[in-house]
Amino acid sequence: MTRLPLPSGGPAQDPRAFDAFHDQPEAWRPAMEALVRAQGWTGDWRAAGEGTVLVALLGDAQVLKLFPPFLADHAHFEQGLLQRLQGQLSLPTPTLLAQGEQDAWRWTRMTQLPGQLLLTRWPYMTEIQRLTLLQRLGELAREVHALPVGDQAERAPAWADFLTRQRAQCVARQQRTGLPAHFLAQLPAFLDGPLPAEGAPDVLLTGEYTPMNLLVDEHDALAGMFDFGDGLVGLPAYDWLGPLCFLCSGVPARVQAWFDGLLQPVPADPVPLLRLMLLHRYSHLPFQLASLPGWQDEPTLARLAERLVGR
Repeated sequence: MTRLPLPSGGPAQDPRAFDAFHDQPEAWRPAMEALVRAQGWTGDWRAAGEGTVLVALLGDAQVLKLFPPFLADHAHFEQGLLQRLQGQLSLPTPTLLAQGEQDAWRWTRMTQLPGQLLLTRWPYMTEIQRLTLLQRLGELAREVHALPVGDQAERAPAWADFLTRQRAQCVARQQRTGLPAHFLAQLPAFLDGPLPAEGAPDVLLTGEYTPMNLLVDEHDALAGMFDFGDGLVGLPAYDWLGPLCFLCSGVPARVQAWFDGLLQPVPADPVPLLRLMLLHRYSHLPFQLASLPGWQDEPTLARLAERLVGR
């Protein structure tokens, strides 16, 4: 393959520079065009603005993702997880078609799943449909967590190392993302405690049980799941956070439906769960809790944890 017209510095190394690059498709379209044609695709394609990496939709059949060098580990993890999940679940996941690297930028080509993004349908669904979907989603997470981890652990950071890094960066991150001052003052003491079900066996974590990464069919039933670059191997509860934030929104019946699907009781003490949320790779409470009315007005993080599970 000929050299792609991609930067070797700036967006290739710096996340902020890459985000700006990502948001200017005209800047990376020539590189994606060259990569698309090198894959033998002769039809139409278009840049997809969503996602954290550069994405091209090849008609309605395939997806081509291009990862900057500093996200090479994400590409490596997703490629492995796509293969591990293939045909193992009751819900479709994309099929890995090809993978490679060009000028330190890794790329992945996969099938494109049919369906409509849950994010666009959720506001129009009935509450019964939402409860049904949440229970089904819990069942899906349980299926994934039951699969053998295998060599996927070698593609992810060690869980203990990941938590150590997240703890060290947590206060600075929460300041940067706008956590209210009264919560920031409580943060150091709040973080000094256990996480949910510590000591449980590590499982495959997709991190993507969210409306941005799930597809529904014409009946608003789950139809597919995609985008696993942010996955990890670690505590099962890490995968509980997306549905609780973006779908349950503190509604008790929704929280119950999600945990019913997991075959788990709603945590009696939700504090460890919020602690894990604060340590999440992309923890950003003003964004993640936007659908939980008045969350920022709770007096303590412990009380906020109760709101998270519908109390």
